[in-house]
Amino acid sequence: MAKPLMAKATAVWLVDNTTISFKQIADFVGMHELEVQGIADGDVAAGVKGFDPLANNQLTQEEIDAAQNNPLHKLKLKFNPSATGEEKRRGPRYTPLSKRQDRPNSILWLVKFHPELSDGQIAKLVGTTKPTIQSIRERTHWNIANMQPIDPVALGLCKQSELDAVVQKAAAKKAAEGGVMSDDERRKLVSTEQSLEMDAAPKIPTAIEGLETFSLSDEPEAEKEDSDPIVDADSFFNLPKGGGDDEDEDDLRP
Repeated sequence: MAKPLMAKATAVWLVDNTTISFKQIADFVGMHELEVQGIADGDVAAGVKGFDPLANNQLTQEEIDAAQNNPLHKLKLKFNPSATGEEKRRGPRYTPLSKRQDRPNSILWLVKFHPELSDGQIAKLVGTTKPTIQSIRERTHWNIANMQPIDPVALGLCKQSELDAVVQKAAAKKAAEGGVMSDDERRKLVSTEQSLEMDAAPKIPTAIEGLETFSLSDEPEAEKEDSDPIVDADSFFNLPKGGGDDEDEDDLRP
């Protein structure tokens, strides 16, 4: 269904000038019903000037009257040549200027953790060009030494649902080709929802990490004690046995 131009401003005008229900307005402009209610409460679209759909040839008065009289009536957009093709725009994804400096880091993340994605898929996700992706793959990018892999979802360059959809598509293509995937590749090809449902791998507590090969039994210590000879003080300091010295001292007495 085609949406009106300046949808939020049109919703503001309909809320202020008609008695059409929030549900009808939401369906017409492509917004959520609670968002339209927020416009009526003044919490949403504060300061937005209403856009008259009658004056701009998007609605007729008969259509508005029919919607006001029947809460189940759905508003129909009047044919407007200027609105044709408004929903479907072709071209690369627009990236705000404040986030463009982080785009190479997101490309490096995708190349490192999802090498199965094609250059075209990465270009659509983060809004870049294929030569840039190729230079990062081959590590010939001019700033490759200072780049760090960062999740594009964390940077706000794409949605998690979009990334999951591309990853699932790559997984289906990999399975159709019949390629054998390693455990590491299989983990990369699952979506976020699937990975969250997986059981966590058992981990060794940090306090005893690195001590896996040591035994807690007393047998080695016992064997060590049996194998070592018992050393007394005299043998340790190489002192002569008593007895002979005492006799010599008795002979020297008057």
